Amino acid sequence: MNIKTMSSYKKEITLQDIAKTLQISVSTVSRALKGHPRISETTQRRVKQAANRLGYLSIDLLEEQQKKHSNLIGIIVPKISYHLYAMAISGIEKVAESNGMHIIVCQSNESYQREKSLVEELIAIGVNGIIASLASETKTFSHFNQLKKLGIPIVFFNRECKDVISNKVTIDNSRAAYEAVSHLVDVGCKRIAYLGGPEVLQINRDRANGYKKALQDNNLEVIEDDLVYSNFDKESILSAARMLLYAPMHPDGILAFSDQIAISVMLVAKERGIDIPKKLCIIGFNNEPVGEFINPSLTSISQPGFRMGEEAAQLLVKELKEPSNLYEKRILKSFLVIRNSTNKNKAK
Repeated sequence: MNIKTMSSYKKEITLQDIAKTLQISVSTVSRALKGHPRISETTQRRVKQAANRLGYLSIDLLEEQQKKHSNLIGIIVPKISYHLYAMAISGIEKVAESNGMHIIVCQSNESYQREKSLVEELIAIGVNGIIASLASETKTFSHFNQLKKLGIPIVFFNRECKDVISNKVTIDNSRAAYEAVSHLVDVGCKRIAYLGGPEVLQINRDRANGYKKALQDNNLEVIEDDLVYSNFDKESILSAARMLLYAPMHPDGILAFSDQIAISVMLVAKERGIDIPKKLCIIGFNNEPVGEFINPSLTSISQPGFRMGEEAAQLLVKELKEPSNLYEKRILKSFLVIRNSTNKNKAK
């Protein structure tokens, strides 16, 4: 497997800096970085993680790590339990296996600090490349740029990162949101809200833009109070849903960032005594399996999770075999799965 060189990477951090940080001797740091048998595995791991975190990683060390793990791909996702990511991981594994590689799967739990630590740990392990979907808390991207400095390929999927130049796989989120809102208009909704995820996510902003454009193209007013954002914890989502549905004039249509958020909206609607879909139509994102079985069943935008994983892995393997400064963004098709949460055609 060909690995990109690190000729452009400048080591500004010294062994003394690492030793001072960990309060150990310089000789211990040196031996740990070289994998000396007299240095415990725990100390070696601490030293290597500190070296990565501070920006010191020798070419010899990286090459030695990659020889030991020359067939390993790291995967970082926000939550393994999300259906989209479970399917994507299966797609990645299929491609990896066909290329004689193995995967190591990590979840950030939507935490920036954990995501950053996972990148450092995967570098220390010596993975050849990383496939990642951003945590909702991530606002800065130095940990991903560190990968580029080290010549370790990174591919983003689903939640992309526009601040890091790399290969990416996603859907047209703006277009998907546009089509969902257009469907709500078609069934007669006059006041449509968007209940999004964290504003920091680019994917969230893209969906909000598609929502606004669909309203404008259908001559409906964009009401700023009808754009509400939440974190992914239950209380934040319920609070945002109540803000919309307990208003004196509540929306009659809602596009939610995800099926999980859409289901929380349904719970608040029932709590408020709002009939779905007679008084409120709801659409989610991701087409989680549970959406088919709840009452009423949930209309949702389906994303090709398995194929998304396959495409991301193919891009990574291609870059490993043929390193290039040309990067590709693959945009996959999504489609709307219409169920009972929007089945009242108010236009008739």
